[in-house]
Amino acid sequence: MTTLRDAHEVLGKLMPAPAAPRSLWRVFCLRSAEVYRQVAEIDRWHHHEALYWATREREKGEAIGPNEP
Repeated sequence: MTTLRDAHEVLGKLMPAPAAPRSLWRVFCLRSAEVYRQVAEIDRWHHHEALYWATREREKGEAIGPNEP
């Protein structure tokens, strides 16, 4: 992925079902945060927006406890 648009598109396809276990959502959010962080370094036109998404996803993932079902 080289653009923020690419990241949104790919992550949207990988997103778990709404009823998926919270542990799966945690993994998805934390992985998404890393993707957005990397994209921020590549897609310089969307650097700050990608960093926003990275922070948002990291905070969502961290809010889900590691031992939640």
